[in-house]
Amino acid sequence: MKKKIFTSIGLMSGTSMDGVDLSVIKSDGNDEFSSIYNTYKEFDDGLYKQLIVLRDKISNSKDLKTHSEEIKDVEKRFTLFNSRLVNDVIKNIDDDIDLIGFHGQTVFHDPKIQISKQLGDGRLLSSLFRKIVINNFRQNDLNHGGQGAPLTPIFHSLILKIIQKNFKIRLPINIINIGGITNITQIKEDTNNLINFFAYDIGPGNCLIDDWVRNNVSSKFDKDGNYANIGNVDDLILNQAIDNFEIKSYETSLDIKDFDTSFVKGLSFEDGCATLSKFTAYLIADGLAKINKKNDVNPHQYIFCGGGRKNKFLMQSIENYLGNKNITIKDIDNYDFDGNFIESQAFAYLAIRSYLKLPISFPSTTRCKKTISGGDVLQNF
Repeated sequence: MKKKIFTSIGLMSGTSMDGVDLSVIKSDGNDEFSSIYNTYKEFDDGLYKQLIVLRDKISNSKDLKTHSEEIKDVEKRFTLFNSRLVNDVIKNIDDDIDLIGFHGQTVFHDPKIQISKQLGDGRLLSSLFRKIVINNFRQNDLNHGGQGAPLTPIFHSLILKIIQKNFKIRLPINIINIGGITNITQIKEDTNNLINFFAYDIGPGNCLIDDWVRNNVSSKFDKDGNYANIGNVDDLILNQAIDNFEIKSYETSLDIKDFDTSFVKGLSFEDGCATLSKFTAYLIADGLAKINKKNDVNPHQYIFCGGGRKNKFLMQSIENYLGNKNITIKDIDNYDFDGNFIESQAFAYLAIRSYLKLPISFPSTTRCKKTISGGDVLQNF
């Protein structure tokens, strides 16, 4: 019996809080996949500032209650922003939409107390378009002992199957996503030639650099690493930061609030960019090396996606720290995937899997106790 092919929208707004990525895909939730449409819309300045200010106010679960009215206000504005983008896309494509995967905007994440708060009113979005909306992807994982992240590995596994088929590359492979936080999906074959995949948050991504830029100049991020390239790395401060900071376990998910820029406070803006970028690169490279050792893997390729892959200073620094000439480092764009939209495509795919009650969380990816599905399926019409 032929499986139904769904047309699904994925909406993703990451920790950089700069805007929303939207992807339209076709998939059966298993091995069939095709990309239909990708677009990005930047937040207006008012919403951008509201989101940043609100996130900065929330440090614990009590803050969620204290600022509940403000959360509702910002959430509605954020949802309506997403709805306008969805409306524009629906007008410009020929396909009827079956599902909308609405990740929302994370403002608080703490697996220890099983709370991950993403702004985004899925019921409102469902009623506006008379479509089934899937959101709250992380909570079921948290309820089953998981970290709530990363959730994209099952989609990374699908991507790899397509890349292997089209480009004949060998396993094992690391797929690294540099968003606000950097995560890795490690894919290898076992002794029975079955594909296994593992996933971990391994360090900061863009979060430190973005925060420094946002608080010092009018820009929102260091485009292409140009500011860092102008600056000089303060090796004394860098080495002190490396000596004084340790990621104690890669079994737990990371949040941008696990990191701060205070150690470069006395530096010039450009030198701060360079030093933070180098520190970020060190932690990413160190995390990759430790994960390889943990799983006894010597990957043939590192494939990078996410906004951080565009930061030339950061990427060159990562490559320098890795120092392994036997590893091929490439953007996922080299394999006919748009590296800007992997996560929005992933949540379109996860929406289909959630609707079909297929697993999206695995003990090897989020540390949940058993393989489980997730996402709230909302039909508010």
